[in-house]
This record gives sequence, C-alpha cells and structure tokens, in this order.
Amino acid sequence: DTANKVILCRAAIAWRANAPLSIELLEVDPPKACEVRIKILSSGICGTDLHILEGRNKVPLPAVLGHEGAGIIESVGEGVTSVKPGDKVLMLPLPECRECCFCLHPKGNVCVKEDVLSPTGLMLDGTSRFTCKAQKIHHLFGTSTFTEYTVVHEIAVVKIDDASPMNKVCIISCEVPTGFGAVFNTAKVTPGSTCVVFGLGGIGSAIVMACKASGACRIIGVDINEKKFPRARALGVTDFLNPRNLKKPVQQVVVEMTGFGADFAFEAIGLIDTMVAALESCRRSYGVCVIMGVAPNREQLSFDPQLINSGRTLKGGFLGEYKSRDCIPKLVTDYLQKKINIDPLITHTFHFERINNAFEKLGKGKIIRCVLLF
Repeated sequence: DTANKVILCRAAIAWRANAPLSIELLEVDPPKACEVRIKILSSGICGTDLHILEGRNKVPLPAVLGHEGAGIIESVGEGVTSVKPGDKVLMLPLPECRECCFCLHPKGNVCVKEDVLSPTGLMLDGTSRFTCKAQKIHHLFGTSTFTEYTVVHEIAVVKIDDASPMNKVCIISCEVPTGFGAVFNTAKVTPGSTCVVFGLGGIGSAIVMACKASGACRIIGVDINEKKFPRARALGVTDFLNPRNLKKPVQQVVVEMTGFGADFAFEAIGLIDTMVAALESCRRSYGVCVIMGVAPNREQLSFDPQLINSGRTLKGGFLGEYKSRDCIPKLVTDYLQKKINIDPLITHTFHFERINNAFEKLGKGKIIRCVLLF
C-alpha cells in the first residue's frame, strides 16, 4: 500500500554538531530509478557517527546519520534487478557499481560513486529523498540508517540469507568487515606473530578477534579506558597498556616489551598522535602498520621518513578492502555457518527512541558497540 507514495516515519535528525539528535517525523520519498526504499529493523552506532556529532568529522547537515543498517525492502524503483520487495538486506556505506576502474580492479573497493571521502549528503542524482519541516535533509554515505525508512541506491544494498538474525547482522555492514579485513586482507597477520592494537572500541575489538583467529601469539591492547580491558582479554588481548600510566611514550614501551617492535600494528582511534605511535611501534624491516581510524578533518599525518625507509609498511583501507556487494553476503553466510562469530562485538542494544542515551554512553566509553532496534 505504500509503494510509490511518500512515507511519514520517525527519524533521528542531526540538525547541527555538538547537539543531541532530534527524533522527528520525516517524509521519505519513493525510490527513483535504480533505488530501493527499505524498512529499517536494526542499526549499529559507529564511532564515526559519534565523531560527526562531536564536530570532529564534517558532513553536510542537517542529516539522518547512521551507516550500519539491516532491513527489508519495501519497494524498488525502475530498473532494480538485484533485490525485490520483502528481501532481507544490508545497506553498505561503500557502494560497488561493478563498472568503474576501482570496482573492476581485482584489489579495488573504493567505488567512484562513494560518498565518504568528500560527502555531499545527496543521492547520486544530486538530490535528497528526505524532508522534515519543509526542509530537505541530507543523507549520510548514501545509507542513513537512523530512521524507520530510508532510500538507498541499488549499488549500496545487498540481499542476505533469510535466516539472518536482523538484530545482529547490521554490524556486518561496517564494523565486522572493517576490523576483520584490516587483519585478513590489509595486514595479512601471520601465525605466531605479535600484534598491537591502538583503541579497544568496536573496530579495535573486531581487529583483536581477527588477530587471534589468524594465530597471533601476542596481542597488546592500548587504551586509556581500563574498563575495556577485561572484555578485551576475553576476546584475545594478552597484554594491556594505558598510555596515561606510562613514564615513556607508549610506542617506546611496545618496542621494549617486544624486543624490536610488533610485527603488526593497528590504529583504530582516529588521532594523528596514535597513528604515529602505531607506526613507531612496528619493527623495522618488515613491520606492518594499518590505520583504520578516521582523523579529524584537515589534519595532516607527519612522521620521520626513516620509519618507512627502514622497511616498515604503512597501509590503510576502507571496509577492510572487501568488495562490498560481492563479499558482505559471504560474511553473513560465514556467521550463520558459525565460521565467524560476531556476537561478542555487540555489547548493548537500545530501542531506537533511546538513541541519545546510547550516544551518551558511547561517548563516555561505557559502550563498545550498540545496536538500535526499531
């Protein structure tokens, strides 16, 4: 009954930075050609969303934030062939058009149609599908999952197994592939190696689990919030460092602990200082440092070039270098077949109406990863 009609639903709108989200009635237009409209069932809250609200990372506002979403297709626009009404789907912050040079390259996954590097907050045709109080509202990364209904381009959505638990699989849109892919695809952690993980939040926790699965014999966790340590130990961290309690720079302590430095270092915080510290924690000759954290806008990374000249490798990658539409459904299947376990990554669930409570707790470090239920 709702196909081809505007849907009026509730959404959490970020009108400006450094202010709570406001739950409003949102008008969601029908999907245009090659677009789909989705009824959201669950959404993860990512640290990137928090950084936007804090003003660290700039996106066009007002906007409906959120980029980890699971839902059901409500209707489709002209030309859509990969999904149909009633399908269970995940929304993807990184699309895969399967036509551009990056999608066609065997290792490429940052599609030319992405809206992450320089966000416009608009659909591919340059317009919005959201209206509130007679004002057009921006999208986020082509997804926008903090709403009961959203519109997404077909290249940013994938059908998943009907048996998927929709209260959990939403984190496979971002947290899981970002963390797991950093280890399996970008760093290629080897058995018996030593790893150091800067930041034990959502992405860092996924990195820890993947390092353990890869056979790392020692995993050093770095965080200023020691309340995260017991849970991180259960995931696989063997040693902990709180930089605030050290008399030396944390990277120097890591080098002293390990002899020459870690084989693999991961930065999952998004601060310039911790990025440099992670690189300096690597051993020379063959150490690998992977940056997954998103730095505040306009900041520049600066370090001694000898760190690279002596053989260290500095790498990064969106969504763990997974091709989103090709690989995300396989991760869901692996979870259903118990080849991977994502359950420990979800520490809290909140009803959608309590979204501001969830962000408050996330900002205070009381939550690792929260899933909103609609």
